[in-house]
Amino acid sequence: MQNSGATAPGHAATGCGGCRDGAAFGTPLAMAFQPIVEAGSGGVFAYEALVRGADGQGAASVLSAVDAANRYAFDQACRVAAIEAAAGLGLAATGALLSINFLPNAVYRPEACIRATLRAAERTGFPTSSLMFEVTEAEQVSDPAHLRRILRSYKEMGFTVAIDDFGAGHSGLNLLADFQPDLVKLDMGLVRGIEADKARRAIVGGLVRICADLGVAVVAEGVETEAERRALHDLGVALFQGYLFARPAFMALPAVSAGEPPQRVSAG
Repeated sequence: MQNSGATAPGHAATGCGGCRDGAAFGTPLAMAFQPIVEAGSGGVFAYEALVRGADGQGAASVLSAVDAANRYAFDQACRVAAIEAAAGLGLAATGALLSINFLPNAVYRPEACIRATLRAAERTGFPTSSLMFEVTEAEQVSDPAHLRRILRSYKEMGFTVAIDDFGAGHSGLNLLADFQPDLVKLDMGLVRGIEADKARRAIVGGLVRICADLGVAVVAEGVETEAERRALHDLGVALFQGYLFARPAFMALPAVSAGEPPQRVSAG
């Protein structure tokens, strides 16, 4: 549900109303963290915060409770929970960014809907310069102009901005033409089996060159095998995320490994 001008349901014109600090979202939640790794140094560029149930249940246990009425509160609750958990784990001291997914349809005015985020950062002592925001694929964006306004506002506020799942859904070349984020995260559908797929290598290679010309960094997400990592590195990708490096860790910052990849689980 997109809103470009009118006040969104549950919001006062002067603030976030019922979704302030996520208090109106009644389902308890917590966070898991998964690193984005720099190819050259093996260091962690960022840790992505991934929503989980309060006791570590999968994301579906929380997402199933999200609807049009509480979407705003859910988005706010995730931001606050991510910052509080990251601060408690000393994430900022590692030099890495904290990457938070946000729902563009839950942001009616960027300057208003960022208030709870800033309050949480101030309360916990978490530096706002260490915040990165990713456009999540969880919602279909019906108003691309509104999404561009959000991204531009966040970048002007000094946050790092990323487009997630690039190459799928709304995260396409038209958006990149209109707005250049700090990073794009390649959809894992482009990554999977790329070492043996000429078409995927050609597409990813072209995207890497385009992004380099625009000054946009590229992250390959969903990397599971050494062969995928090697093929992506040969194409110029410098940032990686996936099970090859670390699985998400519940309320913890996982150690990074580039050892033997895990066995893939059959979809059946």
